Amino acid sequence: MTTIGEALVAQLEERGVDIVFGIPGVHTVELYRGLAGSNIRHITARHEQGAGFMADGYARVSGKPGVAFLITGPGLANALTPMAQARADSSPMLVISGVNARDTLGRGLGCLHELPEQQKMTATVALASTQLTGDSDLTPALEQAYGIFDNERGGPVHIEVPTDVMKLPYTVAKKPHAVAKIARPKVDMTPIAAMLKAAKSPVIIAGGGARWAESELREIAERLDAPVVESVNARGMLHGAPLCVPASPSLKSVNKLIEGADVVLALGTEFGPTDYGMCGTTCPPKMAQLIRVDISADQLARHPVDHPVCGRVEDVLPDLVQALGDGIAQNSGADRAEETRREAWDEIGADYRVQVGLLETIQENFSNAILIGDSTQVTYAGNLYYDHDRAGGWFNAATGFGALGFSIPACIGAALADPTAQVVCLVGDGGAQFTMPEIMVAVDEKLPILFVVWNNHGYQEIETSMAAAGVTVVGCDPTPPKFEYIAKACGIPFQSCEMTNESLAGALCAPRPKDGPTMIEIKA
Repeated sequence: MTTIGEALVAQLEERGVDIVFGIPGVHTVELYRGLAGSNIRHITARHEQGAGFMADGYARVSGKPGVAFLITGPGLANALTPMAQARADSSPMLVISGVNARDTLGRGLGCLHELPEQQKMTATVALASTQLTGDSDLTPALEQAYGIFDNERGGPVHIEVPTDVMKLPYTVAKKPHAVAKIARPKVDMTPIAAMLKAAKSPVIIAGGGARWAESELREIAERLDAPVVESVNARGMLHGAPLCVPASPSLKSVNKLIEGADVVLALGTEFGPTDYGMCGTTCPPKMAQLIRVDISADQLARHPVDHPVCGRVEDVLPDLVQALGDGIAQNSGADRAEETRREAWDEIGADYRVQVGLLETIQENFSNAILIGDSTQVTYAGNLYYDHDRAGGWFNAATGFGALGFSIPACIGAALADPTAQVVCLVGDGGAQFTMPEIMVAVDEKLPILFVVWNNHGYQEIETSMAAAGVTVVGCDPTPPKFEYIAKACGIPFQSCEMTNESLAGALCAPRPKDGPTMIEIKA
């Protein structure tokens, strides 16, 4: 007899799931029954928040939904923060949890892990939440989840399975999975191409939704001679290109470039305040003519737009390339981009320029690496100005939901998604203490992640903000642990260095194992 729990594992495997993140518990035993006989690898987190962030990091690098198995009640509640971060950043995540037996739900009987209404809790962050009541619900629930992943912006989807349902027989006749991706009607890009070709000062804004269309973006930018402003999640797409502006549209210099354009082509960006409104600039910028491409009709409706195009950027841009035809416009794009880069570099200030220099030192030592940041000063600096050398290789939790503790577990998910990549974790001493135990997952799985800890002995960015607001600084000086001893306790190599390019370069050149993590502490 095949149980519903076993059938769930089998159907996940059929959909290409190769890794699940989680912590088993008495309420998920039957979900785990089929795992040992499958090809799905289970990664045991140290906390459910870590499991959720691992699933997020895996999704961002692989392009596939990250999957988490969580227990009823506290396990699922612990994952609400990573689910909210995934929703803010449109990262596909499938959260599968238990829930108490059906005949106990909502009765307040004091059952283990009981919540009054678990689905209502997850509904605050999940794009959809479904409860299985029998074997006939399983396939439709997965089809709904993957339909969302394939046809919407991405985010967390929750499926809960009552403990009594997990072990019921699965008797539904097997059938091919329904095709989840909706065929969208073709958009005639000819009028949009004509408008762009007629522009005298076009600008392209690339968001995270454009990261799978790197070559088409580059070709369009070159044909239009248009500067490309990269939001945080688009960094690395045009590394080193004369038209690239790897700087935040929040900066006044970048905002000036956008507002000076006669036509703006915005690709897969939500115009969120943490990307566009952090420096007192107008959010979104004032734009003379806006062409906006986004997979979400709801997103397109949130801001005024002259020419909305609903679709995935990677599906739309090939048609735009064809409609543009041959020839290269002369719009002084490289000169405008260079001027903006120069002004943005000056605008971020001396302290942040030092931080960006350290990021460039890491890049020089590890080309094409994946750099994942927590909410820490070096991440803030890089988000304002940093030209990464790998599309999709720079992301962090300092935008959107802004969850501390993201980077350590997200790096683990990323390293599992792409074992060939060097993954570097950028974390402050404060954020590291949120999810530090997850380092042992990297040890268990022999992942060669480089954990770089910026130790400024507290919440320096918050301290600066409080002082600037005239508020007496309180609560910003938690004592950090001795990171050398943390590394020793985890059994991993440790290096310490000063906050200079030379000192960091020396630490980066130290011998490191190929089958396990390493830690470097930067004394900020």
